[in-house]
Amino acid sequence: MIRSFRVQLTAWYLLFFTLLFVLFSVFLYALLSKALYKRLDQTLSAEANTAAGIFQSELQELKGDVSGAAQETVQEMHIRGMLLAIFEGRRLLAASGPAPMPDLLPVASQSGTPDLFTTIRRYGPNGGRAAAHRFRAENHEFVALIVEPLDSVLTELQVVRRAIYVSLPLVILIAGAGGFLLAQRSLRPLRRMASQAANMNDTTLHSGLDIGRANDELSALARAFNDLLSRLDRSFETMRRFVADASHEIRTPLAVIQGEADIALAHDRRPADYKETLATIQDEARRLSRLVDDLLSLARADAGPVEMRKEELYLNDLLAECCRSVQGLAGAKQIHLECSCSQDVSFRGDPALLRRLILNLLDNAIRYTPEHGRVLAKLEESHGKVTMTVSDTGAGIPPEAASHVFERFYRADTVRSRQNGGFGLGLSIVKWIAESHDGKVELTSEPGKGSTFTVLLHR
Repeated sequence: MIRSFRVQLTAWYLLFFTLLFVLFSVFLYALLSKALYKRLDQTLSAEANTAAGIFQSELQELKGDVSGAAQETVQEMHIRGMLLAIFEGRRLLAASGPAPMPDLLPVASQSGTPDLFTTIRRYGPNGGRAAAHRFRAENHEFVALIVEPLDSVLTELQVVRRAIYVSLPLVILIAGAGGFLLAQRSLRPLRRMASQAANMNDTTLHSGLDIGRANDELSALARAFNDLLSRLDRSFETMRRFVADASHEIRTPLAVIQGEADIALAHDRRPADYKETLATIQDEARRLSRLVDDLLSLARADAGPVEMRKEELYLNDLLAECCRSVQGLAGAKQIHLECSCSQDVSFRGDPALLRRLILNLLDNAIRYTPEHGRVLAKLEESHGKVTMTVSDTGAGIPPEAASHVFERFYRADTVRSRQNGGFGLGLSIVKWIAESHDGKVELTSEPGKGSTFTVLLHR
């Protein structure tokens, strides 16, 4: 099997061109053959009519001598290469040369029209073509028969066939060379693209492909490939940033744990000091465990669709349960936490994931709301859509940072600092859970007045 696309393209082009040339040659040969036979038939018909007219004139001059009139007609109508015969009924009166007249006569006598064109296979080595003219004179029926061999027509057709046979290989050779050059020229931008792609790595994806002034199809291919490279470059950049941020977040609690352990082991200390050190290590271990859980959740999201354990539940009950879970965190900062849902809202989803979505939004709101602030969680249902909003009276998010808050490890400089204990993964997980339930999450924020996160779910 031929693997080269260039050779395949040339072969298909050559096959199509050869088929087209053969069909054209057959059509041209048939058209020429028909024209030659038509011209021969017209010549024979005219000669037969002329012979009939001369015979009638000679018959009048010779006062009814049919044999003499026939002889005079044959002598006067002597046509080189043709046979002229005059019949009275079935009786041969005169002929321009020896011929099997009894074989030719039925051809003429059986005609119901003034002119007859037919092929006489028994006349000459290649057969002949005959035309007959039936007429009446002196109350007798006569037939003027003209026969010509097919040698001249067949010779001309043979010349045409030889020309086709000779030109066909030359045309195929020229077409093959032209098709190969055309395919090579057409595929040159593809070779340039392949060469550029072979020299690319994860740090040069942004450069894209340059194919110069290519045709529309290849330009469309290059644009699609460059778009793919741009998406890959963004993915690689996100992955590099994710790895760097994750390494930094993991390194911090590990450094604290190692430092506290080194200090505790450096010399003997009081039991209270050991307890304080172990408490610090425990807090950092919990922080590290929470970070690992978040990273695993995002890794599951990146791996593809997650198999969720969906079941029928009431979102209002789930929201109330989550509010009770974070009530202690809100009370520690003297934040007024309010949950509002006036009716039962049934929904089919994964309870564990939905609980995590709500807790992340509530924890995020409480974490970045100052003391004596207010956090409102509200659940509404309308026309088959469920809307859940979590609002706070915190510092808000700047407009330039609002479009990045759902990115991993992103925190606005003014309010999303590590001192608040977050990793910058909570909102990314919220977005993933919402999209896993065929929903979405939106943010509206005004600096100095607070933020509102809205989760839209379809029942």
